[in-house]
Amino acid sequence: MRELPSGRYQASVLGPDLRRHTAPRTFETRMDAEGWLHAERRYMDAAEADWVPPGERANRPAGGATLAEYAEGALGRRMTRAGEPLRPGTLALYRSVFDRLVRDDLGAMPLRSVAPADVVRWYATLDGTKPTQRAHAYALVHGLFAQAIREKLIPEPNPCQIDGAHKAQHTRDLDPATPAEIAAIADAMPERWRLLVLLAGWCGLRYGELAELRRRDVRVAAGLIVVERAVYRVNGVDTVGPPKTAAGRRRVSVPPHILPALVDHLERFTGPEPDALLFGRAGNRHPVAREVGRTFAAARSVVGRPDLRLHDLRHTSAVMAARTGATVKELMERLGHGTPAMALHYQHVAAGRDAEIARMLSVMAEPPKRRKGKGRKGAG
Repeated sequence: MRELPSGRYQASVLGPDLRRHTAPRTFETRMDAEGWLHAERRYMDAAEADWVPPGERANRPAGGATLAEYAEGALGRRMTRAGEPLRPGTLALYRSVFDRLVRDDLGAMPLRSVAPADVVRWYATLDGTKPTQRAHAYALVHGLFAQAIREKLIPEPNPCQIDGAHKAQHTRDLDPATPAEIAAIADAMPERWRLLVLLAGWCGLRYGELAELRRRDVRVAAGLIVVERAVYRVNGVDTVGPPKTAAGRRRVSVPPHILPALVDHLERFTGPEPDALLFGRAGNRHPVAREVGRTFAAARSVVGRPDLRLHDLRHTSAVMAARTGATVKELMERLGHGTPAMALHYQHVAAGRDAEIARMLSVMAEPPKRRKGKGRKGAG
């Protein structure tokens, strides 16, 4: 790998034929070039005797548009389940995943020529130690072929036929924060960020929703926060758009015990203009996510929860809400979920640990205790 005079990066790999093969394109960042090298190495290990040099894979005979050519327009046409265009952040994520994990392999093949065996070979090149990333890449490719079938560009069946490949096998179990831990982490944050932690932990707002909150979105008298927008970082630029899902537009009731902190923050850190950001920087600019993340990482370590991510506070809020007895519909409305799957998950988590269930079963097995002072009739 080397940096070119243009500032871009060129990567090459020594193939099984003992010849050096250069990537069919240059890369904007060193990380992108490294990603191509890792993917090419995994492809070599998986393909063995069927290995094809990267240049030949990129220059196969034309058979219509390649998957990469089709994806350019197809992702822009894709709709959510609610029939709305993809959010800017979601679209940027899809394109990033495609560029890093698909473009130089399946992406270079003509759309009509991709067979199930090609998908299996490509899937084997993906890093198995990153199950979520691999599942997202597979789901993206599966969705592109399904879209091409709907648009009558290729015949059925979908060449992506690996059972369960779109589902990540999560190995990380979330241990929700306690109310005391939320308070301690907030106290360990700089004063201007304390409310952000409290709103994430008690109201379940996403970071993009929190970063875009403005004075006009806060209804102190009613104890409400109105969520109508979110900010996304797309190609290094902050872009404001609708929340992640159509259900993301919502009104969230603020627990009374954190209302004083909300009022205090508005008085000390938020400009008087209706458009003033709650957590804005100088010039009413959005907060920098990396800066907030670094500060949160330091605060969680002070509290002894190095495993807790900022987004985990949203999950914590959901579990606590479920423990109050909130229904699936109520959880969906509070968290802005478009489907009941996650709400059901939080209800399951809130049901308690297996040991607690076992303890309660034993309580049920105990014989009823005789009330004090009420002996057998006629005794004494």
